[in-house]
Amino acid sequence: MKIIDSHGLVTDCPKEEELDVLRHSAAHIMAQAIQRLWPNADFAYGPSTERGYYYDVDFGDVKITDEDLLKIEAEMKKIAKENLKFNAFILPRDEAKKLMAERNAKYKLEHIDDLPEDAEISFFQQGDYIDMCTGPHITYTKALKAFKITQKSGAYWKNDSNNKMLTRINGVAFFSNEELQEYERQMEEARARDHRKIGKEMKLFMTDDLIGKGLPMFLPRGYTVWQELENYIKEKERRLGYDHVMTPCVGTIDLYKTSGHWDHYKENMFPAMEVEGENFVLRPMNCPHHMMIYANRPHSYRELPIRIGEIAHDFRFESSGTLKGIERGRHFCQNDAHLFVTPDQIKDEVSRVVDLIFDVYRDFKITDYRCVLSLRDPEDKVKYHQDDEMWDKAESALREVLTDLKIDFTEEIGEAAFYGPKLDVNVQPAVGGEYTLSTCQLDFCLPAKFDLKYVDTNGEDQTPVVLHRAILGSLDRFMAYIIEETKGKFPIWLAPLQVKVLPVSDKTLDYATEVYNKLYDLGLRVELDDRSEKIGYKIREAQQVDRVPYMLILGPQESEGGTVSARNRNTGETETMTLDEFIEKVTTEIKERA
Repeated sequence: MKIIDSHGLVTDCPKEEELDVLRHSAAHIMAQAIQRLWPNADFAYGPSTERGYYYDVDFGDVKITDEDLLKIEAEMKKIAKENLKFNAFILPRDEAKKLMAERNAKYKLEHIDDLPEDAEISFFQQGDYIDMCTGPHITYTKALKAFKITQKSGAYWKNDSNNKMLTRINGVAFFSNEELQEYERQMEEARARDHRKIGKEMKLFMTDDLIGKGLPMFLPRGYTVWQELENYIKEKERRLGYDHVMTPCVGTIDLYKTSGHWDHYKENMFPAMEVEGENFVLRPMNCPHHMMIYANRPHSYRELPIRIGEIAHDFRFESSGTLKGIERGRHFCQNDAHLFVTPDQIKDEVSRVVDLIFDVYRDFKITDYRCVLSLRDPEDKVKYHQDDEMWDKAESALREVLTDLKIDFTEEIGEAAFYGPKLDVNVQPAVGGEYTLSTCQLDFCLPAKFDLKYVDTNGEDQTPVVLHRAILGSLDRFMAYIIEETKGKFPIWLAPLQVKVLPVSDKTLDYATEVYNKLYDLGLRVELDDRSEKIGYKIREAQQVDRVPYMLILGPQESEGGTVSARNRNTGETETMTLDEFIEKVTTEIKERA
C-alpha cells in the first residue's frame, strides 16, 4: 500500500503499519464529511485506535443523533468515491497559527501552543479539508473501502473534566468488506451477550441517574446470584483458614495518608466529607482497615499466617465514559483478603492463593486466561511509592515464587499497585478485550507504614509481609463475566430461578401448586406461573427471557399420574418422570454444582 508522509514523500507502507494508516486516514475522511455537513464544527483530536478510529468534535449547540451518524457515513462514502488526493505540507509556527485561525480551529491553535518551539508543524489536505497531523496517510481517498460509523459518546478536551465536553464519533475500518462483515458479526454476538441487556431482561439489576451513574442496584433475582457467589467463595476461604470480618465503608483522610492512598490514589477517590471537624472519604479499597485490624493486638510468629477476608463495599470515582453496568461501576464489592505472613511463608501462601484461583476457574470452566507479573515503572515518580530497595526486594521475591511454582507468566512494566508488584490473572471473555479477574499482590510497604509487628522466635519485633489477594475480583464484575460467558444461562446452582412450574391450564393449577409447595419447602428457587396465558408463551418466556434451567409442564396426564414433564433449558428436550425422581435429579445437580 502506498502512503504519503508529512514531507509529501510517497513510499510503500510496512505491512504491519498498513491498517493503522488506513484507520488514521479514515478519521480525516470522517472529519471532512462532518465539515461538509456542519461547516462550523471544530475539530480536536482524531487518531486511529486498536480497532478503528475516532474524532473528538465541538459541534457547538448542535446535538448529534444516531440518524446524523448515518449521514456522516454516507458522506464519507461520497468522499471515498471522489478519490481525492492526500497532500502534505509543512508551515512555520506563525503561518500554521494563521492558517488555523482563518479556519476558526481553536483546538488546533491550542495544540500548536502546547508544542515545543522547534516542533515541525505539518498538515494534510484532501479536497477542501485541512488537518494538522504528522501522518502518514493513504495517497487517495478511494483506498478506504470498508468502514462504518459505530457510535457517539462524550469526551473532555485533553481528557480533563475541567475542559469542555466534546462529541466523540467512533468508527471502524478494514481492508475488505469481508473483514467488516466479520466485525459486524462479532458486534452482534457482543450485543447478544451484553450483561446490561441480559441483566435487564432477567430482572437482575438496574441503574437510575437519580441514584447516580455507576451505582447499580441488585434486584431480588440478581441479589440471589450475588449471595450464591458470596457463599461459594466464603466456603472455600473458610476451608483454607480465612477469618471473615466486616469493616466500615468510610475512613478518615489520615488513614489514607498513612497508607499512601491519599498521595497515590486521590484522583480515583470520592471527595472528602467533613463531619464535626474531621474529614472522611468513601474507601476505594480495604487494606488500610485490615491493617488496623492486625494492629489491634500483639502477634507472635506462631499465629502467622493470619488470613483476613471480607466481601467489602468499595467506591471509586470512575469517569462516566468508562462505566459499564456492573462490570465497571463507582460502587462494587471486592472478594478481598489480606494475608499477614513471615518472609519464609511467602512462597507457600502465594502457592495456596494461586491454587485457589485455579480451583475456582475449574469450577466455572474458565480456561482462556494468562498470568502477568505486574511491575512498577521506575521512571514514574508520581504513581509509585519511592523506595528502590523495597521494590527490588518485592519484585525479585514474587518473580522467584512464580518461577518456582512453574507458572507461565509475562512481565508488564507500569501495572503494579503503588505499594508493590502483583500477579494478575487476565481472562479473555467471549467478546471484547481481556481484563484482570484475579490478583495477588506482594507488599512490603504498607506493613511498614502502619508499623505492624510480630514477635519472632528470638523474642524480637519483626515486620510482617502482606499478600493482598482477590479471587473473584469484585463480585459485580465476576457476575457480569459469567452472564456474558453463559448468555445468562447460569448453572443450576447459581441460577436466580432454578425451576418454573407451568400449569397447562387452570384445570391443573391445584396440582401445580402442590408441586410448587413441595419444591419450595425443599429450598429450591422455584416460581409458579399461574397466569392465564397459553403454555407455549409461558415456555418461551421461561426459556428465552428468564433462562430457567428446568420448566415443569403440568397437564392433565401429569396431574393424574403424579408426574412432571421436565423441559431442559439447554437441550430443549422434555422428559417425563415422577416428582421424586425430578427432585433427586435437581438436588444432585445443585449439590455437585453441575
